[in-house]
Amino acid sequence: MRILITGGAGFIGSHVADALVAAGHDVILLDALLPQAHGGQPPQWSSRHQMVRGDVRDPDLLAGVLRGVDAVCHQAAMVGHGVDPSDAPLYAAHNDHATAVLLAAMHGANIRRLVLASSMVVYGEGRYTCPEHAVVPPAPRRAEDITAGRFDPTCPRCGATLVPGLVPEDAPLRPRSIYAATKVAQEHLAQAWATQAGGEVYALRYHNVYGPRMPRDTPYAGVASIFRSALARGHAPRVLEDGEQRRDFVHVTDVARANLLALTAPRPPEGFAALNVCSGEPHTVGDLARVLAAALGGPEPIIVGGARAADVRHVVASPERAAELLGFRARVGFTDGVTAFATDPLREPAAWHGQRRPAVTTTSTVDG
Repeated sequence: MRILITGGAGFIGSHVADALVAAGHDVILLDALLPQAHGGQPPQWSSRHQMVRGDVRDPDLLAGVLRGVDAVCHQAAMVGHGVDPSDAPLYAAHNDHATAVLLAAMHGANIRRLVLASSMVVYGEGRYTCPEHAVVPPAPRRAEDITAGRFDPTCPRCGATLVPGLVPEDAPLRPRSIYAATKVAQEHLAQAWATQAGGEVYALRYHNVYGPRMPRDTPYAGVASIFRSALARGHAPRVLEDGEQRRDFVHVTDVARANLLALTAPRPPEGFAALNVCSGEPHTVGDLARVLAAALGGPEPIIVGGARAADVRHVVASPERAAELLGFRARVGFTDGVTAFATDPLREPAAWHGQRRPAVTTTSTVDG
């Protein structure tokens, strides 16, 4: 197949391109190469693939690059929590408007298969159970509890401490940031397109992705990159809360393989399926910091308390539906992957110039 990869020069998109070519497919990369993400120049790892520099929101450009394409892998997005609500128009423009333009262009080109990069942030908090009231949405965490070191969510009905579990794909979507809201909207746009146009969509909800080519030293870098940068400077990683917040850290090569499987899998039920792309091995953020510190021979992590605005306590997921529909199981174990990440090549930081602007690249390298 010939496959268009939007955001193809980015962290995840570039690995998807390599995986598809290794499997015998032909790829074309579309990337805006914005200065805040790439310094304005394509990274060297993209030189082996055909690439078009341009904006997904340009319908005339899309009409050209979609000629002869069999499927689209949509990775381009503005990522991160956002600095403040004034970033909302940029997120909506790059994530939602761009997706709408792409879907319209795919309809015009009679392309029916889309793999959409979604994110675990669509869930907000993960799945919790109250000893008395079964599965419940957690009450909002109060500032006074955070200050006092009480980090675990409580039942909104009785106040009991909740027990975290694995979140399934049919869990309610409760976005807690502008970025998360735009990822929900992307899924809804794609699902409506699949219904109206007879399309086939797999929306892959990435969990905490890490690995080589991850961006570093920007306000929007993922937590693994932030910890590694601190250790490279000889500083201890600073871990928020008590370090016991749970995430699912999934290696980028596993994420790329999930994309390959989604591009070639049978049509999803009713034309649309959202799938968790995760390792199935929950670990704490403190675990991540400790394994990285050990791999680099650096100082032990420092637990600093507090919490980021809009952050969540636990979000880990079930990998079973991806296994059922795609045959996907992660292969890279946590300790092996994180130890290798300690010396993996990272993407050099783009020129920042002190501007508060999120990076436009592949999605979901943050959270945690």
